[in-house]
Amino acid sequence: MNSPTLARCGLWLRRLAEAAMALGMAGMVLAVFTNVVLRYVFDTGIVFYEELSRLLFVWLVCIGAIVASVEHKHLGFDMLTSRLKGWPRTACAVLARLGIAYVMVLVAIGSWRQVEAGMESRSTVIGYPLALAAASTLVLAVGMLAVLAVQVLQRERPGAPHGKDEGLVE
Repeated sequence: MNSPTLARCGLWLRRLAEAAMALGMAGMVLAVFTNVVLRYVFDTGIVFYEELSRLLFVWLVCIGAIVASVEHKHLGFDMLTSRLKGWPRTACAVLARLGIAYVMVLVAIGSWRQVEAGMESRSTVIGYPLALAAASTLVLAVGMLAVLAVQVLQRERPGAPHGKDEGLVE
């Protein structure tokens, strides 16, 4: 796949993720606000909304983490690496990426096992398969691995502003 096609695909996926986050946030706000009004005004609530808002929150966090990774807005600790130059900086970048990849593979494996186990279990109130909640971390791991792969292929430094990178080796 050529670079413009890849960039278009990436932009489409980013817009899809942002739309999913906006819809999830809107659903959460509506569910929580409705329950707050019902509790304070009518001394009741809708249990369905509590479970729905919890599920939407989990998905919102996982999708948001992927988007934050793409935008280089995730948490980072660069007190040491910001002072390094040349091959030590490159070595640290490679080790960091290998560590991230290893952890994301472990998360993907564990999430897949939870998805398989959750296919037979149902949530208490709504009754959706618990695999739906576990799938959020599977999507997180696969998405973060994809972002990492693109960054490696584009030779971006960890923490570099998106699109403004000279490559790993200076």
